[in-house]
Amino acid sequence: MAAFQEGKSEESKHKSIPNGSGASRGQWGRAWEVDWFSLASVLFLLAFSPLIVYYFIMSCDQYQCSLMDPIIDVLTGNSHLSDIWNKTPSLNWKAANMYIFWVTFQVMLFILVPDFCHKFIPGYVGGVQEGALTPAGTVNKYEINGLQAWIITHALWFANAYYFHWFSPTIIFDNWIPLLWCANILGYAVSTFAMIKSYFFPSNPNDCKFTGNLFYDYMMGIEFNPRIGKWFDFKLFFNGRPGIIAWTLINHSYAAKQQELYGQVTNSMILVNVLQGIYVLDFFWNEAWYLKTIDICHDHFGWYLGWGDCVWLPYLYTLQGLYLVYHPVQLSPANAVGILLLGLVGYYIFRMTNHQKDLFRRTDGNCKIWGKKPKYIECSYTSVGGTKYYSKLMISGFWGVARHFNYTGDLMGSLAYCLTCGFEHILPYFYIIYMTILLTHRCIRDEHRCSSKYGKDWKHYTTAVPYRLVPGVF
Repeated sequence: MAAFQEGKSEESKHKSIPNGSGASRGQWGRAWEVDWFSLASVLFLLAFSPLIVYYFIMSCDQYQCSLMDPIIDVLTGNSHLSDIWNKTPSLNWKAANMYIFWVTFQVMLFILVPDFCHKFIPGYVGGVQEGALTPAGTVNKYEINGLQAWIITHALWFANAYYFHWFSPTIIFDNWIPLLWCANILGYAVSTFAMIKSYFFPSNPNDCKFTGNLFYDYMMGIEFNPRIGKWFDFKLFFNGRPGIIAWTLINHSYAAKQQELYGQVTNSMILVNVLQGIYVLDFFWNEAWYLKTIDICHDHFGWYLGWGDCVWLPYLYTLQGLYLVYHPVQLSPANAVGILLLGLVGYYIFRMTNHQKDLFRRTDGNCKIWGKKPKYIECSYTSVGGTKYYSKLMISGFWGVARHFNYTGDLMGSLAYCLTCGFEHILPYFYIIYMTILLTHRCIRDEHRCSSKYGKDWKHYTTAVPYRLVPGVF
């Protein structure tokens, strides 16, 4: 979202009347009504997303990460779909026990171990924090302990790898497809439970949205913040744990497998581990800030988040490391440095853009951005109750370059991950393709909300900052 400093009374912004227009239903969260295109998109994603994940992982397991060879084999009669399926490792008790232990361990770290990192790490914000105001007017409290959970988990992982030797560091790679079935079971189970819960025992009935369409409600979610007890928040847990904590462990397992197979870890694999590790650590360092982002502030909890965080994220966001196990790439020093710089510059833009927004918000614009007092456009909106409120949209710093320049930095980092894999196959480039589509859609969705909320003031803002992501292009 564009950098802004909300007025004092933020609680009614989801019930706003666009400036200069008549009353309308709020734009908070997902839709109240489902058009045919939204329904078709939901049905497509529900039907094909699991198949996409399976196809990508199967292609690496059976076809050395070629996305075309399975299709060619089937079309030419060299193989049948049943042959491919029969070669696919099935669910087994070893993988099931591993996955149950993993999720249980992360749940315990999430709800039973209060954060202590904020007590001795300067600048880190952890412990009990408040989230944003929900549509029903509730402010939930969260125990922010993701960084602590990441540290404990990885300390145990490396203690095992170098001292205890309870299991091989390649254990994740060696059981990758059986673990896929476990992740799918959890993803569908938690999504189904969340939907049932919303009908019979919601955490806050006033924070539920029912469209009347079963498929849309299942995918996009009904409850805004489903919880069990005081601290187990479905949205925060599944957004950060177990998928994102697993992300770096998965990459470590890929590196260990590369060492086992080839006797060395390539510089490309090291780059993937470093650059994606920075992203993961940044997420947990800023977990309290994450409470105010679109995932927590607007999205309801359904299959989109439940299954997506269990399956889509850990399996498709780690494709670069998986690819490098099958195709070890040793980059030239110049290429390695160039990719590293691209990733670091992208991260700097991503982080500094968000920092400028937060600084502007905290100080109500009484700060300096790039050495100068920031410029902004003051906007107004009117609540359903008729009260007028004001917001400030910053047009200085990176927010004067493009309206979503933090996404631009994110895309630069995403491209850097993919470039580590060379250009022999398209599979590792799925991530940059997907992120480009995702963030572009998010730009449009976010700006639709802002346009509905601010009306003509939003047009003034887009005139001052005409580009969304890339100056002069888009």
